[in-house]
Amino acid sequence: MKCQTCPIVSREETAGAVDLRVSCPEICREARPGQFAHIGVPGFSLRRPISLCGIDPEKGELRLVFEARGKGTRALSALQAGDSLDLLAPLGHGFTLLPKSSRAAVVGGGIGVPPLLEIARYYRENCNAVLGFRTQEQVLLDTDFASYCDTVVCTDDGSWGVKGTVLPAVEALLQACRLDILYACGPRPMLRAVRDLAAAYGVRCELSLEERMACGVGACLGCAVRIRRGGQEEYLHVCKDGPVFDGLDVVFE
Repeated sequence: MKCQTCPIVSREETAGAVDLRVSCPEICREARPGQFAHIGVPGFSLRRPISLCGIDPEKGELRLVFEARGKGTRALSALQAGDSLDLLAPLGHGFTLLPKSSRAAVVGGGIGVPPLLEIARYYRENCNAVLGFRTQEQVLLDTDFASYCDTVVCTDDGSWGVKGTVLPAVEALLQACRLDILYACGPRPMLRAVRDLAAAYGVRCELSLEERMACGVGACLGCAVRIRRGGQEEYLHVCKDGPVFDGLDVVFE
């Protein structure tokens, strides 16, 4: 984990999201898929957690894709190429990577899609991606995923790809393929349903959870989540113990 001031190399906008590439060679050498950066925002006391969408050790660049949902992320979205970011990264417990010959699938919903791109890049042709959005205007990174692996896009209104939620496509994939592992990130109802499907088919499942967090290093209790291990329930920190957890361990309300 390092705290650095890093220059923004490029800035783009797609489907209402901001796409930043940031030069930070030292952080890139340590970063793993599923981890996140805690970003300082001028004028705000609390940092903003942004998942790592891309990690390029050769160029020394991180890719951060996020939506401007509140005042802090709106301030971040106003930054341009040449500006700098105050990064505390890499943070958190990322995804488990099996041998590249393993059969994997990623399931993303909305802004939960970006953290899964590095998984698709890792497994490539041994991966399938199922991405869900409300409507065509919100579809993002589908061409990036398609450049690495077979990709299905679902929209609630049918304006792009397959009409409906990701669940039918996920179940069809589970029926057609013998998966070694399934990774998911997105809204909690989607995560619970995907976890239950994976469990029904006996497939290992890892979930990346999103919670509001303040410190980002486990010092506060702002991002506590209920986890059941060995028959015992406990509260763990999404920032420090996660954001990735074994799907069977997560207790959904």
